[in-house]
Amino acid sequence: MAKNKIKRTPKIKPINNFAILAFLSVFQMVTAFCAGYRANDEYKTIVVIAMALFVITEWVYLIIFYTALHRRNFELELLAFFLCGTGLAAGGSINAMAAFKQYFMILAGILIFIFMVYLLGNLDLCMKLRRWVAVAAILLLIVNLILGKNKNGANNWVEIAGITFQPSEFVKIAFIFVGAATLEKIQTSKNIFAFIGFSVACVGALILIKDLGTALVFFVTFLIIAFMNSGDIKTIILAIASAVMGAGIVVKYKSYVTARFSVYRHVFDKEFYNGSGFQQTRTLVGLASGGLFGLGIGHGNVRRVAFSSTDLIFGVICEEWGFIFGIILVLTFVFIAISALVNSIAARSTFYSIAAVAGAGMFLFQAALNIFGITDVLPLTGVTLPFVSQGGSSMMCCWGVLAFIKASDVRTYNYLGGAKKK
Repeated sequence: MAKNKIKRTPKIKPINNFAILAFLSVFQMVTAFCAGYRANDEYKTIVVIAMALFVITEWVYLIIFYTALHRRNFELELLAFFLCGTGLAAGGSINAMAAFKQYFMILAGILIFIFMVYLLGNLDLCMKLRRWVAVAAILLLIVNLILGKNKNGANNWVEIAGITFQPSEFVKIAFIFVGAATLEKIQTSKNIFAFIGFSVACVGALILIKDLGTALVFFVTFLIIAFMNSGDIKTIILAIASAVMGAGIVVKYKSYVTARFSVYRHVFDKEFYNGSGFQQTRTLVGLASGGLFGLGIGHGNVRRVAFSSTDLIFGVICEEWGFIFGIILVLTFVFIAISALVNSIAARSTFYSIAAVAGAGMFLFQAALNIFGITDVLPLTGVTLPFVSQGGSSMMCCWGVLAFIKASDVRTYNYLGGAKKK
């Protein structure tokens, strides 16, 4: 008799994080040399130095957490490293000195990420901190209302002791934290009304400082958090609150929205081409001229348009690096979102599931506002492209939000024997 053969499921080999980072490091240094070559002659080595420091930081991070803390899941960090390195090279080719500053902002973001991952590992502590985090967020917005300086039509910049930052960026982290922690404890109507009050205060403050883009990001994040709740009366209350906040945004920004929509889909009209549609028209022309593989770093024209290293950075990359590379950037955000959805299914508690999905939704929506805004698919709102655009507050916020997705992965805390369960 023939022996029954037992079919064995082939083992899937784990991702070789060191091999991927080695390939990424080579790519980053090559782009840095190209960017430095095209930058001002006096400062061209700054871009290479900044990128070299960033590559060293990547390797130090991977080696420490792999060897000393026995962590094996680095997919999210590698995706973020790729986005940050791209932004560092692209922005550095426009302004070499800004690349050095951007490296330190990335470093600060990574430190915030590490701190938050450890903090989020203790669910009991997170529940205790949610009220204090909410209070801190409200105080930040009050400071913004009092000390905010007008820049590009919005009073969203605060300068203290020579340091300029955007409080609303840090409030994004608090908003997700408070929302997820509140719905984790949503056994009474008191909790849900407290979160609605907090949300209205945040969005209301953003309306007062005239920051439409960030107000929309908060509003959509609120919708995601509401959707993550179970289908009961509390969800209906959240939906009604969402409608009220949405109406408030429209009423407050009625003239602003009307002006934006008058340009929307008409940027090539004679009356807008060199005026309010200037950024979109130059970006679209750049996308067309760059083709699939780009003109080469430093050879584009979008870089000469105002805010090329912040709002228009995606247009610079597509024109000089190629449309295919632009698609890769977009897919990177999709991969982050997929990772959050997968993690949320097996997450240890509702807190991690809600926080991960809300964070991924915030990334996707902000990226969509940026990319679709500068390409005239949506009205231009002026938000940054996460991890890629230059800007310290935005960079630190992105790493902080990424920590929510990282914390939702059950593998993250294996070396600690698992996070505390509630």
